[in-house]
Amino acid sequence: MTKPLRVLVLDGSEANAELIRSELQRAEMKIEIERVDSEASFSAALSVFAPDVVLSDHNVDSFDSRDALTILRAERPITPLIVVTGVVDEAETVACIRSGAEDVILKSNLHRLAPSIAGAVSMRQPLEKLTHRQIEVLRLVAEGHRTRDIASRLKLSVKTVESHRGEVMKRLGIHDVVSLVRFAMRVGLITTM
Repeated sequence: MTKPLRVLVLDGSEANAELIRSELQRAEMKIEIERVDSEASFSAALSVFAPDVVLSDHNVDSFDSRDALTILRAERPITPLIVVTGVVDEAETVACIRSGAEDVILKSNLHRLAPSIAGAVSMRQPLEKLTHRQIEVLRLVAEGHRTRDIASRLKLSVKTVESHRGEVMKRLGIHDVVSLVRFAMRVGLITTM
């Protein structure tokens, strides 16, 4: 028996969270869901609830999905965020994706949600093989930092950074830095902005 997928919903409406819950249950996803509606409750839920995926409305009061992405990348860098919103224009959609959102789904198309979640979670499964430090090294390498700069920033030796980078590549089955950067971009560890 597999454990339920922990879904954190950032939305100002309990009714919207119930629509999401119903859709995911209809798709026969085993889920545990929690709804938050503010920056403070979102930050707290990231550490206490420890979600496998975040579903965020684009605007929740003065807190938007891009703000949520910034916090998520600092706290739980391998957790995907999918924007689930009522209406979003093309520029907002592009900005969300460039900021690292996995997908943007309109509430009128919730049938797309379960496959999007499944794809986002499975794509990030290889990251579970990495330690927190290895994820930090992966992100810095993908951002284009030199080994010496990474070592200085993380207060490690150059040899240790090289060792981490090699182990990351081995565990992910990636054989060159260009592919490593592409992977980091695809899973949202770095943005294209």
